[in-house]
Amino acid sequence: MPDVFLSLVIPAYNEARRLPRSLDRILDFFQSFPHSYEIIIAENGSTDGTLELARSYAARHPQIRVLHTPLRGKGRAVRMGMLAARGAYRFLADADLSMPIEELPRFLPPQGPDADIVIASREAPGAVRYNEPWHRHLIGRAFNLMVQALALPGIRDSQCGFKSFRGPVAEDLFSCQRLTGMAFDVEVLFIARMRGYRIVELPIPWYFDPDSRVRLVHDSLRMALELMTIRWNAWKGRYDPPCA
Repeated sequence: MPDVFLSLVIPAYNEARRLPRSLDRILDFFQSFPHSYEIIIAENGSTDGTLELARSYAARHPQIRVLHTPLRGKGRAVRMGMLAARGAYRFLADADLSMPIEELPRFLPPQGPDADIVIASREAPGAVRYNEPWHRHLIGRAFNLMVQALALPGIRDSQCGFKSFRGPVAEDLFSCQRLTGMAFDVEVLFIARMRGYRIVELPIPWYFDPDSRVRLVHDSLRMALELMTIRWNAWKGRYDPPCA
């Protein structure tokens, strides 16, 4: 069995402003966490001192590990963190903590559903969105319709940045991941469906952060192109095991 129950993986690109507040809240939460854990900050190409800030936290807190690559792309950072993690469960968390960290036990045993992957959903029945501008919600819903049509029918929210994976499942899926950009979530869940893994959407409270890194129009267009890449990769057999 792994010696770490939970690995919390945080991708961090130019997060020097938000990261201290989030790490302080995470560390405070883990003071009462009943299992072993590690926090992995996967930094990639920041220009605002994020790497130095993350390393300063790691120097004071042995549970924190910092990974670095100069190459950009959220998908690349997440893949790096997930494959370096040691946990029996590996939880992806956006640095802004738009889902409160206190929700995390709902994704894990014994509270969480019996599934290989549990994804936070802003659209599942019972979810609540706070302070999100209507135009962002509208564009997000339009993108999800495209995701469901091309890759993930039935998944109502593939893009929320909080997801839990069983350790061996994470190693399988992220070894096969090819995309390095924002649509990596769709790709990983698409591969999971191909493999027959059970995915459950869990409704959450979600708080809009006006300092969101998502460039609404630019990133949506780029992600639409990445959806086509996923279909192409599948047709070419690039997700067939072994992928590493």
